[in-house]
Amino acid sequence: MPIKHDLAVGKINCCQVCGSKNLQLVVDLGHQAPCDSLLWKHQLDEPESTYPLRFLVCEDCSLGQIDYVVAAEELFFPDYPYRSGITATLVDKLSQTAVSTLSRFDFPKNTLVMDIGSNDGTVLNAFKERGMKVLGVEATNIAKIANENGVETVQDFFNEDLALSIKNSHGSVGAICATNVFAHVASLGSIMRGVSTLLDEGGVFVTESHYLLDLIDTVQYDSIYHEHLRYYTLRSLIILFDQYNFTVTDVERIDNYGGSIRVFAVKGRGQEVSAAVKSLLKEEEASGLYGIEVYREFANKLLKARRDLLALVVRACDEGKKVVGIGCPGRSSTLMNFTGLAPDLVSYIAEQETSLKLGLYLPGLHVPIVDEKVMFAEQPDYAIMLSWHYAKPIIKKLREKGLRSKIILPLPEAKISDI
Repeated sequence: MPIKHDLAVGKINCCQVCGSKNLQLVVDLGHQAPCDSLLWKHQLDEPESTYPLRFLVCEDCSLGQIDYVVAAEELFFPDYPYRSGITATLVDKLSQTAVSTLSRFDFPKNTLVMDIGSNDGTVLNAFKERGMKVLGVEATNIAKIANENGVETVQDFFNEDLALSIKNSHGSVGAICATNVFAHVASLGSIMRGVSTLLDEGGVFVTESHYLLDLIDTVQYDSIYHEHLRYYTLRSLIILFDQYNFTVTDVERIDNYGGSIRVFAVKGRGQEVSAAVKSLLKEEEASGLYGIEVYREFANKLLKARRDLLALVVRACDEGKKVVGIGCPGRSSTLMNFTGLAPDLVSYIAEQETSLKLGLYLPGLHVPIVDEKVMFAEQPDYAIMLSWHYAKPIIKKLREKGLRSKIILPLPEAKISDI
């Protein structure tokens, strides 16, 4: 029997996958507001809710996790300001979910494919273009955009009750995807039971999540925020899926969001397992992910990166230089708040004109988010690349558009880009 995987709001005292109490604190990032709880100007004088943001690792199954659950309705509210389909780089990367899945599994045309947390339908569009029927489940108002664009989407949180309703209305599903959402949900048990309900034996559940090995290797403390409850290793995913009679049959590392893991879990035990699974398990062990020392080194590196970034920005401001930010992904809130980059140091964050975040303010520090046209007009002395994990293509595009500012890369170590 699986352990209880449906978490209540509040403090978590055990491993979210294996139930162990053998947890080690890696870093405490302080109390922070949920990263996407951006503010309108009239809200700046109102109280903000903040919650503990601590990163721990389970010494028994190697799962990384935070230890506090914020209510899903507070994290993924109706006007949640994120769209996957407005960034060409991300559209290309997310479309690979369909390419990779259909290259491994021989689904007939018009097989129904579902996506949990489907946002604006970017992933499902790629399946639809390749002859599959599609259905999204998205809790926020972004579901309306998907429906307007021809991707049928149910606006709701996915759980086992909704799965039964979908099975009654649409029948069984050949493949279910959960891209950059499987690590977010507190009701993990309900998700897994719902997925099992919808999939026939031999159906595949494809998940993509931030990968703990990449987080450690590239010092991605900024990807630690309340939406991300878990940071999987392959080992911890195998332990999780086995509890629900799924076999992890294949895996690939992908560079989405600064380093992720795409896992193919087939319903039913005893399925054939690829060499890639065995190889990556060996790599995890060799890298030290199953011990504790690698996490101590990670903590030291992130604290140094924080100090170095703050010193660089303070020095620039002391010299009368103007510093701004570029891009406002969720991770930027953790980085800015933990480093203390308030508006007296970073004047604003520039976003592309299609962003839903324009006119809003970063939680905690209240740095304004403005149209990137302001940055191009002002040509500030320095710009911090807050989407540093996609730095090369973004910087190339910004240079082509005429940006002359020196660009600061905050991680894995703070430095001036040579691009």
